[in-house]
Amino acid sequence: MRTLRFSLAASAAMLFAGVVSPSACAQASAPAFHADGSVTSPAITIPYSAYASPQARAFFPKMLAAGSKAPPITAPIAQSRAFYDRMNSDRAARMEKMYPVNIHSETIAGVGTDVVLPAQGVSTENRNRVLVNLHGGAFLWGAHSGGLVEAIPIASLGRIKVITVDYRQGPEHTFPAASDDVEAVYRALLKHYKPNQIGIYGCSAGGVLTAEATARFISDKLPVPGAIGTFCGSLLDIDGDSSYVAPLLNGAGVPAHQLKLMDLPYFHGVNPRDPLVQPGLSPALLAKYPPTLLITGTRDMTMSSVLYSQQLLDQAGVPTELHVWEGMWHSFFSDPELPESQQAYRVIATFFLHHLGH
Repeated sequence: MRTLRFSLAASAAMLFAGVVSPSACAQASAPAFHADGSVTSPAITIPYSAYASPQARAFFPKMLAAGSKAPPITAPIAQSRAFYDRMNSDRAARMEKMYPVNIHSETIAGVGTDVVLPAQGVSTENRNRVLVNLHGGAFLWGAHSGGLVEAIPIASLGRIKVITVDYRQGPEHTFPAASDDVEAVYRALLKHYKPNQIGIYGCSAGGVLTAEATARFISDKLPVPGAIGTFCGSLLDIDGDSSYVAPLLNGAGVPAHQLKLMDLPYFHGVNPRDPLVQPGLSPALLAKYPPTLLITGTRDMTMSSVLYSQQLLDQAGVPTELHVWEGMWHSFFSDPELPESQQAYRVIATFFLHHLGH
C-alpha cells in the first residue's frame, strides 16, 4: 500500500510562482513551445515559497550565499573535503546541543564507522534494533562529520543506535567499493540482529547508495533489511523536470549540462544501465525491496528522480511513504534549526520505529 504525503502541493507553488495579478500575467511575455515538448521562457523573477516556514525564508538566502563559496566538483579533492568537513562539523556541533548523543568510533568488518547513541539511552523497544546511515557527499566527501549530521538527530529523537559508515569513495575508489563496504558491515550486523530489525538510510549520494546496497543484498541472496530510507536521491540517476527547475529556483539558472552519476569520479567506467547502479531499471529487483521512505523538497534537483523512484516501487508492490517539503532544497534537513528539518527527523524516526521488527 502506498502512502503519499506532501507538506504542500509543489504543482500549485509552481503554477502561481511569480503571478501577482491576472493583469500582470496578461502583460508577461509568452513562452515559446517547441515540438519536442521543451519550453523557452523569458527571464522571470520567482518569489520564495509562501508555504515554507518563516525560518526557512530567512535561512534560504544564507544557504545560497554559503553554497556559492563551495568548490566546484572538479576542484582538488582535499580542498572539497576540507570545505565540507568545516560545514558539517559546524552543523554537527549545533545538532548536539539540540539532540544530545554519545559518539564513538568503531571498526566493523574492517570498515570505519561512527556509532551514535542517544544520551538518554536506547529505548526498551529499540534494544534489538539498529539503524545504518550512509552519508551524502557526491561519493567524494562527507565521511565522519557528514555522517554525524545525518545520524545525530535520528539517534537522539528515535532513541535508537545509529551506525554511520565511512565507505570508500572517489576519486581514490570506484564502484562497487562503497557497496562492498556496506555489505561487509551489514553481514557483520546480521550476526547480532535479525534482518527485519535493521534499517538503512542515507541522503543524496547516501540515498543512492542505500538503493544500490539493497540491490546488492538481493543479488547476493542476503535477506533485506526491515526498512530503508532514500532521501534526496534514490533508485535512478538525476533527471526530469526538477533537474532543470531546481537550479533555477536556487539562483543558479538552468544548467547547460545536467549533473549525472556518470560525471562523478566514483562511477567512471561503469555501465549506467547496470541495475546495481540504477536499481530502478530492474522491476524484478524492486519487487524484493523492503518498505521504503522517500524524502525530497520542491527546490531539490533530485525531486523528480525521487518521485519517479516512488512510482516504480509502488508499481512493484513495495510499501512506500513519500514526503515532499515545500520550498526546501537538496539535503535541507542538514541544518537543524528549520521547522521543516525537525519535521523530517520526526518522520524518519517514526517510519523506522513503525517498520523495524515487523
